[in-house]
Amino acid sequence: MPTYIVQDGDCLASIAKQAGFADWHTIYDDSHNADFRKLRPDPNVICPGDQLFIPDKDVKTDSKGTDTASTFQLAAKKTFLKVRLKDEKGAAFSGKKFSLKIGGKVTEGVTGADGLVQQEIAADTRTGQLTVFLDDDTTKPGFIWDLKVGGLDPVDTDKGVQARLNNLGFFCGTVDGVIGPKTKAALSGFQSKNGLTVSGDADSATRDKLRQLHDLP
Repeated sequence: MPTYIVQDGDCLASIAKQAGFADWHTIYDDSHNADFRKLRPDPNVICPGDQLFIPDKDVKTDSKGTDTASTFQLAAKKTFLKVRLKDEKGAAFSGKKFSLKIGGKVTEGVTGADGLVQQEIAADTRTGQLTVFLDDDTTKPGFIWDLKVGGLDPVDTDKGVQARLNNLGFFCGTVDGVIGPKTKAALSGFQSKNGLTVSGDADSATRDKLRQLHDLP
């Protein structure tokens, strides 16, 4: 099978679905992808340009006669969207009503004690919109976030740093991989708030802290 080049917006679940696999572990755990696992130990965060070996699909046969009816059930792995909501002080928005729109379907719920919104989604979902009502009055406009599923690059990339800064409230503008004045100012603000050396540079300590505060387990 050919090597697949990860595209913007891809996740392992969407790649597996495209390749005809019910479970993304079939690809991720393949022995040919050992180097990929070392590069991306968190399978939830992959990067455009990464290369994945796509194994051949196993073909199973049924020995029953042609006059016998057979029923097959695919054990597809579920895919979930997870978003944790916090205020500027790091306190969770717990018990807040929310509305999540994905693919024309609207799901309503309440954030968890840790501010978590978790919803099962299709493996090839790309976008969504999350509305949260902080005062619990759904007749008033809520806070709206446009979601880009599969759009988060690893923290060892500059785009990954920028995306996490924006999501944590340290706005650096467009996620373009350019560490310009806005990104340096956002980095300095993040470093100052979290007791790091204020340099405006995306050093290893800063990237580790971004991963710790941003990425869900």
